[in-house]
Amino acid sequence: MASTTLLYYSKLLVRCSAYEKDGSGGGRVRVNGAAHRVPLQVGAALETKINRSLAGLMRPPVLSQPPTEEEAEGRRSQRQNIPSEKQTVDPFRQAVIVEGGVRYRQTVVVRSYEVGPDRTATLETVLNLLQETALNHVWMSGLLGDGFGATHAMITNNLIWVVSRMHVQVDHYPIWYIILVFVFVHGVLFVQRGRGKKIYAHQTEVGCRGEVLEIDTWVGSSGKNGMRRDWLVRGRSSGAIFVRATSTWVMMNKVTRRLSKMPKEVRDEISPWFIDRHAIDEGATDKIIKLDTNATYVDSDLKPKRSDLDMNNHVNNVKYVRWMLETLPDQFLQQHQLSSIILEYRKECGSSDVVQSICQPDEDTIMPGENVSIVMGPSLSQEIINGHHSLAGALQQWPTKYTHLLQLKANDKYEEIVRGRTTWKKKSYSISNVLKF
Repeated sequence: MASTTLLYYSKLLVRCSAYEKDGSGGGRVRVNGAAHRVPLQVGAALETKINRSLAGLMRPPVLSQPPTEEEAEGRRSQRQNIPSEKQTVDPFRQAVIVEGGVRYRQTVVVRSYEVGPDRTATLETVLNLLQETALNHVWMSGLLGDGFGATHAMITNNLIWVVSRMHVQVDHYPIWYIILVFVFVHGVLFVQRGRGKKIYAHQTEVGCRGEVLEIDTWVGSSGKNGMRRDWLVRGRSSGAIFVRATSTWVMMNKVTRRLSKMPKEVRDEISPWFIDRHAIDEGATDKIIKLDTNATYVDSDLKPKRSDLDMNNHVNNVKYVRWMLETLPDQFLQQHQLSSIILEYRKECGSSDVVQSICQPDEDTIMPGENVSIVMGPSLSQEIINGHHSLAGALQQWPTKYTHLLQLKANDKYEEIVRGRTTWKKKSYSISNVLKF
């Protein structure tokens, strides 16, 4: 009869199978499938070790104590590599601190997934870059605690930053462009575009790349309980200003979700970084009127997704802008691009809220001379124009300014989330946006 025995030693499994004796009287044994003529000898010392190992495996595991809040915060800071003192250079983000050690400058490259069908960066991309550089500025200052830009004193007081107002002006949108190479051969001009094959041996391969930008951001005082943050976005090669932006930030209690005064210890932390300089000279600003459901464009039953939430567990303000702009007609968006947006935030939005987006055009801002394209040739019938959506959109007279409102439904009434005001201009397709050498 064959017998089988399982021997455990540490984490090694040994399977022994004994068979009938051979003619010489020795036992024929297989260990883990390998044949051995000599019987397997298990000494007393090995047997003792095996028994101790088995006893260790049978013993219930010892659970370690959970880390304290201070230990957990220390581990998170170490993992995030949060500096505890001011940094002047960040080689990984290609960033430096300039202007007396208080102004932040970062070099970024527009990526292919950050542009739209017209190869220009979307407004969401611009807003995300502004938000990212702001957080990186706090990181390099050595003030970043554990949160969405919160400082150490803010964490102690259970406070977080929330934006109350934002104004962005876009002169030029960064682009993801195609490189074109011109080659003269015997007086004939040849053009190679995109990632095509090489035509001539002396010609280098061409391709696509994103525009390189320099983003400056700094902070300043805004009343007793607020902070202003400004941005300038420039083309690195040309130095031309693409985007100007300014914003006002206030503090909210993380638990009660109510606005809070700025504690003295927080002001003492951030005031050395204040600069009395404005990216946009706003002067007196007009109040954004409140719309109702009788507006021209209404989009209801908008629901945020989990991916729309930020680290403070409310909907990111970039999502608000997307909801606003998607309420406008597609024909208008195909022919125009946003040149200015003002946002006045009233209330945060959570993952379970249902949102309504309302938009009303300012009919007094129609400019026929700039908004109607001239069609040369025979007259076109209204049926042809209406049947061709892009042509109808080009010929339609569109207002250049719109008022927006996002509100959430609370029981039988609506509560405001954010009011907005947008200004638009006709899209221009400059040859410089395509030809790069």
